[in-house]
Amino acid sequence: MLIGYARVSKADGSQTVDLQMDELTQAGVEKRRIYIDHASGKKDDRPGLEACLKALRKGDTLVVWKLDRLGRNLTHLVNLIDELHKRNVALKVVKGEGANIDTTTSTGKLVFGIFAALAEFERELISERTRAGLMAARARGRRGGRRHTMTPAKVRLAMAAMSNEETVVNDLCRELGVTRQTLYRYVGPTGELRESGRELLKAGTQRQRQR
Repeated sequence: MLIGYARVSKADGSQTVDLQMDELTQAGVEKRRIYIDHASGKKDDRPGLEACLKALRKGDTLVVWKLDRLGRNLTHLVNLIDELHKRNVALKVVKGEGANIDTTTSTGKLVFGIFAALAEFERELISERTRAGLMAARARGRRGGRRHTMTPAKVRLAMAAMSNEETVVNDLCRELGVTRQTLYRYVGPTGELRESGRELLKAGTQRQRQR
């Protein structure tokens, strides 16, 4: 199934999605399957994108007009495309610099590999910086690191809530007392467990057995 996403930067009517809608429908996307945001790409809160990601299923293809409509910045774009790859969702870009990206083709699948490598590289850099910061803190007599803001109970609640298409992510985050970034570290857009979530649930189970 083809699912489209369109975004314009201004919500005051000075920019419209007509051009993007036309391009997406010409690419084969039904109008009722196009999700829209009227917000700056730098904003975290993009309900249209959230709904779009929730609607995507294994084997679907996400179609966007241009690559810059999708990501807030390069890091967000890399991680988002890597997430699509892990969910077996294809990506097709209609216009712009990324117009050659069509991961439904054998050649286009190489793009996923490149973005996956970039995402891993970014994670390694973050991990390296974190370790360096902790070592520097310990050298000064301070203990670094934070306790998990997620608990096994919160993870299970998040899994159930995220599997419901009507769930508003911002409301769920407020209820759980976590940031969107933390939520997505443990649970995916459709309620699937991620590595951090699996590790937390496993640790919780082990603690219960030791009691």
